Amino acid sequence: MNSSKSLKTGEQNVNEVSRISQGASLKGDIHSSSDIRVDGRVEGNIYSEGRIVVGETARVTGNVYCANADFWGRIDGDIYARDLLSFKGSAVVNGNVHMGRVQVEVGAQLNGVIKTLSEQEFDQLISAAVGVSAAPAAEH
Repeated sequence: MNSSKSLKTGEQNVNEVSRISQGASLKGDIHSSSDIRVDGRVEGNIYSEGRIVVGETARVTGNVYCANADFWGRIDGDIYARDLLSFKGSAVVNGNVHMGRVQVEVGAQLNGVIKTLSEQEFDQLISAAVGVSAAPAAEH
């Protein structure tokens, strides 16, 4: 089986979630094949093949690449999502947003350009930005 994976849109086991807890601080890029939850601080780009959740106490400085995301916290950087981005009322985004679909609650602050992407455009952006193919991998 080929070791590279594609971005997922389905559910995963709760034990497969990578977590940066409140009070934790991480400097550097994160790459994960599983979902990621951030409640602490991250300075760097975040790449997940699944869902990224940015909690109310989270502060992210860098770009985010994922299949889906839910934002309650703050991000200073661009966001790229294959499918659905959900911004909750406490979310603060200082950067451009590129996604398939978006849901914005009253109170969310989006400071940047919002652009809807097709899956093909998303795949091209991911490949160029992080050097990872978002297309399904061939099985061997």
